[in-house]
Amino acid sequence: MARVLRSCIQSILKMANSVIGMAGLAMILYSAWMIRVWQRQMGELPFGHDSDYPSPWFIYTFLGLGVMFCVITCLGHVAAETANGCCLYLYMVFVVLLIMLEAAVTVDVFLNQDWEKDFPKDPSGSFDQFKNFIRSNYEMCKWIGLSLVSVQGLSLLLAMILKALGPHQYYDSDDEYSPDRVPLLKNAPPQYVVVDQGYVHGSNNASWLKRQDK
Repeated sequence: MARVLRSCIQSILKMANSVIGMAGLAMILYSAWMIRVWQRQMGELPFGHDSDYPSPWFIYTFLGLGVMFCVITCLGHVAAETANGCCLYLYMVFVVLLIMLEAAVTVDVFLNQDWEKDFPKDPSGSFDQFKNFIRSNYEMCKWIGLSLVSVQGLSLLLAMILKALGPHQYYDSDDEYSPDRVPLLKNAPPQYVVVDQGYVHGSNNASWLKRQDK
């Protein structure tokens, strides 16, 4: 029963991680599009240190978050497959930190009327475009955000349950190598081999005759 429950939890955890990974890939692709737009407008990539323009922090942040989502997804798949305690602990720490970061940003946006002043000016204009897109599609973005946070919370809960169940225990079969059956082998009756006496005497006589001939 525990083996079936563990397999179900592993499968659900992998599916939840896949949703987080798809969100991370979407963020990376959007960052690549913003980098392409910046290169067309400025004639250079936004990663140059000797650039005359201010650093586009929004592109860096969005790309970093996408990479973090993908790393968490890979770590979650490894933890779900191996059920290793160290991997599960590390995965839970990353998910908790990510949820705390999202909660801090959400609280700041909803409770602080001047939250836009907390962020520096974005020279690429991508931050303003993203902000306007969220405002014009608030309902859709709200449900997407709530779904993503719910998946992260579900992943954290499943990782905790999988950690409580413990690691895998592999056996070749259900009956072999069972510790409860080993003492029975010690009490087993001795085995005897029955040999035909005629065959033994016959072989001895044949050997004696050969010696006489020599």
